[in-house]
Order: sequence, then structure tokens, then C-alpha cells
Amino acid sequence: MRRTLVVTLATLAFTLHTVAQDDPPIFRAGAASAFVWGEDNSSGAVSSSIRDPVTGSAIHNLRHAGIEVSSRAGFENVGMGTAGELLIFTTTIVNNTESVLSVRQGGASVDGHMALPLSVVPTRKGLSKGESKPAWELQRMHCFLSGFLPKQNFFSSNPSKAFTVTPKTALTVSLVTKDPRNYSVQCSVEGCYPRGTIRFSVTVNATDFVFVWPGRGVAYCGR
Repeated sequence: MRRTLVVTLATLAFTLHTVAQDDPPIFRAGAASAFVWGEDNSSGAVSSSIRDPVTGSAIHNLRHAGIEVSSRAGFENVGMGTAGELLIFTTTIVNNTESVLSVRQGGASVDGHMALPLSVVPTRKGLSKGESKPAWELQRMHCFLSGFLPKQNFFSSNPSKAFTVTPKTALTVSLVTKDPRNYSVQCSVEGCYPRGTIRFSVTVNATDFVFVWPGRGVAYCGR
């Protein structure tokens, strides 16, 4: 059984602090706790990983005190004549407690580079010029259109937006971001994948559930 690291922090902000590209993100000290997938401690949280029987992609799981959080990660090319890659994290929160849970986005980083969430809309039609410019259309992202990742709920560029999970129910929510680096993909005979290490977290009540993905573990779900 893997144990999970508990750290003290106000908000998990994978903040770049003039560090090299392969340096780990910096955590700010404060009052909330965090469980990190795959790290050993006596916190009582349990890390595990399974393979999706349909896609074969990895699903990381963290369980603690009646709360189960699972995470999947995928990437695809930005497309539309634009260089770069979109990174997508889909998280399911299962509430086996007797209390209502509050769920917020935590943060994402790639080799210490902060990756900001993008606003996702079904379509840009009907939006004003100011609204449509920063928005990404769901219908243009193959990871969702193909069914590889579910398209139920999305975190936005507004960090204060929260979802609730009532007792004995579950919530699935995704975060879409653009890899902040240039030339971020490495290819070999085994396929292409992002370089380095990717970290993503979701905040449940006052606790951050942190998932660490090596680039090879992020599945390509583009066209």
C-alpha cells in the first residue's frame, strides 16, 4: 500500500519562480493539506493506478476518508494552423461521505512552468469578440469528440468557480490548458508524448489531490 505525502500549503500554485525548466514547481506555505499520488507517508491516503479497459490509458486514483479522486491525462495538437499542444486532465470525484463536497481547480505545471486553464465553450457562435477570443471550442477538441475523455463539466479561467458533490454521488470535471513550452513533444518508435513531468491538482474542500504524470504516461488522443 502506498502512503501519500501530506504537506501544508495555502493554495497549490505550481508557480514558476525563475527556475530552470526541469525544476519542480514551488508550493506556497499556508493552512490546507495535500495528498500527492504515489508518494509514501502515514497519512492514510491510498494511491493506486489501473488501465482503462477500452482505451488502455492510465487512471490514477487517490482515496482518503470516504473521498475517491481519479485522474486521466491526454494531449492533442492545438491545430488550426497553430503550433503547440493542449494538455487535458479529467478528474472524477466520488463522495462516499455524508457531507457535501466543494470542488475547485488546484493548478497545473509542466516541468515547473505554470500552465493556466483555458475557457471551454460548446461553440463561439453568439459570443462577442471579447468573449470568443480567449475561448476554446469543445467541438474542435478531438480528445472529447472521440469519447476518449468525457465532456461533462469544465474548470474555467476563473479560479473561484466551484462545483458541489452531494453525498453518495460523483462529479466528473476536466481542465484544458496549453503546454507553456516550445518544442514540448518528443517522438520515438513508441510514439509521441510530452517531455518532462506534468503535475495537476484538484481541491476538494480544503485538501489538494495532486497527480504526477511522467510525459510518457500522458495519452495522445488527437486526430
